[in-house]
Amino acid sequence: MTIGRLGKTLATCVALAAAFLVARASAESKARIVRLSAVEGRVQLDRAAGDGFDKAFINLPVIEGSRLKTGKDGRAEVEFEDGSTLRLAPGSEVDFIRLALGDNGQKLSTVQLVSGTVYANLHPKSAGGNAAEKEKKSAQFLLNFSHESLSVAEAVHFRVRLDADSTATLAVFKGKLSATGPSGSFDVAEKHSATIDFAGNNLANDEFAGNDPARKDTFVIAKNYEADPSDAWDRQQTGYHDRYASAVNSASLSSPYGYGMSDLNYYGSFTTLNGYGSVWQPYFVGANWSPFQDGGWAFYPGAGYMWVSGYPWGWMPFNYGNWAFASGFGWFWQPGYWNSSYGIPQVVNAPVTAKVPTAPASGRQTVMVGLGLAADPAPGASRRITINPGSAGFGVPRGSISHLDHVAKTVEQTSRPVVVATAPPVRTTPTTPTTTPMTTTMPGFDPSPMGPTSPAQTGAAHPSAAPPPSRPH
Repeated sequence: MTIGRLGKTLATCVALAAAFLVARASAESKARIVRLSAVEGRVQLDRAAGDGFDKAFINLPVIEGSRLKTGKDGRAEVEFEDGSTLRLAPGSEVDFIRLALGDNGQKLSTVQLVSGTVYANLHPKSAGGNAAEKEKKSAQFLLNFSHESLSVAEAVHFRVRLDADSTATLAVFKGKLSATGPSGSFDVAEKHSATIDFAGNNLANDEFAGNDPARKDTFVIAKNYEADPSDAWDRQQTGYHDRYASAVNSASLSSPYGYGMSDLNYYGSFTTLNGYGSVWQPYFVGANWSPFQDGGWAFYPGAGYMWVSGYPWGWMPFNYGNWAFASGFGWFWQPGYWNSSYGIPQVVNAPVTAKVPTAPASGRQTVMVGLGLAADPAPGASRRITINPGSAGFGVPRGSISHLDHVAKTVEQTSRPVVVATAPPVRTTPTTPTTTPMTTTMPGFDPSPMGPTSPAQTGAAHPSAAPPPSRPH
């Protein structure tokens, strides 16, 4: 049986197995939940709930058996626990065949590229110990397409474009890749590319085609790679993560996870609060703002409804630790509880009048709260946005404004909305072939270092609908 056909079989099996997921995916369980971290334009997600594809929003959990696809104007990014990313260019589809934990706790990920172009920027982390122990505990990532399988054991940044069922092109920007297929194994070095011609194209459904020497896939490796229309967008997103993932204001945060860290540093800041320790608060908040007023409920098999934040930074603060409230300071997030991921936000020391999310009692449809869930606008949309006091960054595309902390200070001092020009759209037309590696400079950013900034503590109430209902006891 070919790898491609086996992948489809596995996808069906894991969709059924997803029914055994629980709302709290503990470190000891075999289930994993990763993050849909960026959504632009038309993007759809099949949550393995038996309802097919539905509109996708940022911060939706991605589970084993999920399928993700982008329209002609759509782009999407999935962020794994260690901060590694998988990005879908327009007109692409992937199946998350496997998102599991091994017996030694290592993260096992297998993704099937069904169509289109994907970018992977992976940096799997190995646990401590000797070489043998690291190998047992290190993360494993496989990207399958047609008859081929790409294995990732070390940090690498690459692109795969699947041209119907006939050929695929693989470009390695940084690191090295190992590929296996009917023709055997081969490596693709940094700044190199490989063109794979799938053999027996008219016999794609013949499970014996891979055993016929006359029908083996062929590949040609070149010492350069041709640019793709979505390369600039990939560079932009890579630059965002490179700059903000380990910014100075989060240096004291001890977390085993990397997903969502870039957004915490871009959209807010950490500070030390008496009696609470190191806490985080988004910019553009005030006394009337609540972290639960904008978002929604999404249904997942076996888990039921899970809370999804509508804020671009709303992953880690709603899956780990807890939210708390302090008079004169407002709502803030306390990091912690890293051994479990919650389907419902955890709250301590809430005001008597506070209302936190309550899951719908029945149904399977996505339920919106307040301003609901959001996606970044499609490429070419308006390049000026209005940021209101009390908005907490809702609707601000990540990395689109240079020095967002400075804008936050202005809003804090004036308590008035501010209109801000965003970064220009990335280049979307192909360029000439290149032999240089990808850069990490993001358009629209000032190259000076980002310094720590105190959280915004003033501002008008958020112009959203009524807050969500109370949490059940």
